[in-house]
Amino acid sequence: MAGRTPSLTACVLLAPWPLAHVRRQHPGVPVAVLSEGRRVLQTCPLATQAGVTVGMRETAALSRCPDLHAEVVPAPEAEAIWEELLEQLYARFSDRVDGGRAGVAFLTLSPSGARDLAAALHAPVGLATSKELAHLAALRTQPGKVKEAHTSGSAEQAFLKLTPLAHLTALDVPLSAIDKLHFLGLRDLGGLMAWIPAQREAFLGVDIGRKLNRFLKGERTAAVERYRPGQVLGASLAFDLPLTEPAQVDAALRDLMPSLLTELRGRLAAALTVHADTIGGRLSGTRLLKWPLDEVALVRVAGLALQDASALSLGIDQLTVQLGGLAQPARMVGLWAGLAELDVTKTVLARFPDALVRVEWLDPWAYATDAQYAWVDWVTGQVRPRDMTPRQSWRPNPAARREQAVQRVLAFFEGEA
Repeated sequence: MAGRTPSLTACVLLAPWPLAHVRRQHPGVPVAVLSEGRRVLQTCPLATQAGVTVGMRETAALSRCPDLHAEVVPAPEAEAIWEELLEQLYARFSDRVDGGRAGVAFLTLSPSGARDLAAALHAPVGLATSKELAHLAALRTQPGKVKEAHTSGSAEQAFLKLTPLAHLTALDVPLSAIDKLHFLGLRDLGGLMAWIPAQREAFLGVDIGRKLNRFLKGERTAAVERYRPGQVLGASLAFDLPLTEPAQVDAALRDLMPSLLTELRGRLAAALTVHADTIGGRLSGTRLLKWPLDEVALVRVAGLALQDASALSLGIDQLTVQLGGLAQPARMVGLWAGLAELDVTKTVLARFPDALVRVEWLDPWAYATDAQYAWVDWVTGQVRPRDMTPRQSWRPNPAARREQAVQRVLAFFEGEA
């Protein structure tokens, strides 16, 4: 009986993100990611060879490299695209996916699955028995290739000793510390392994030094957590003829929204992304969401995101709407949660009968305060007057006491008269 192929931890590198995404959309072309101020944030090797540097203005970059494709990728859009990629990795490759850091994803895969992943994304993939070793292996291979870190004692030590110091950023070693190590003449991890643990802690700092010492002793992260699907919800519509009119787009968005709201199941989404497939490629726009939103409001937000993409003039062949950053709204059920909640409530009410009140929500989103909620007595359930706050019944009221004192003085003099 043939043995089962063991599953290892694979690390796929798409860093820096979102430059890797822009390069995938425009293969073979010099690309750069711009800031909101139209300055270069990230560049590909082709753009760097042409003279484009980080911090350069867009006009200066285009003068150096006329073929440069430069675009602004807002942070919400970059996050939404990354979440979408993780969903694809979960659906196609593994049920264990970890992508907490944009641009670096860990999966539980077999060697053949790692090769398929590298070919599908044309990205470097490292394969090892732990996340840390897989990350170091991915940094030492080429796009579309797989490098497996040896796990035997002598082979692993040889692999670690040849690790360049620049790759220690995968172990959270800061670049400032790496520069200091380069100043001392060290070029790889082997030189640092010759130090004793106390020297590494003294030079790198206690936190980083201890983490590196534990890694060198073999304390590593072997398991990849199970991925929770549904972090990105999406719905698409393809058209026989390209959409060119705003009314057509509104009708298409109204057809897409009901299914998305059904899949939300009471959850909230942080961002809405619209992808429009046109003759010139895929154009995208992202808008942050502020709840509560109904179907009409979501259609309006999606229309604004599509306007940001400027895709309607090219004709839309396919329209995709995605909701990312899903979360379940929290709700506080009581002042004291736990088994002793009833006893605590009885104790407070025995000492301060009017201290506790409940809130009856009328319309949480109303502009007028008296239309938002009403105070309800904790015991009787009757609505309290609007001018009575929860603690006014037992809080000292200096004005009322002064008025009472004045009335007593007047009554005393009237009696004397």
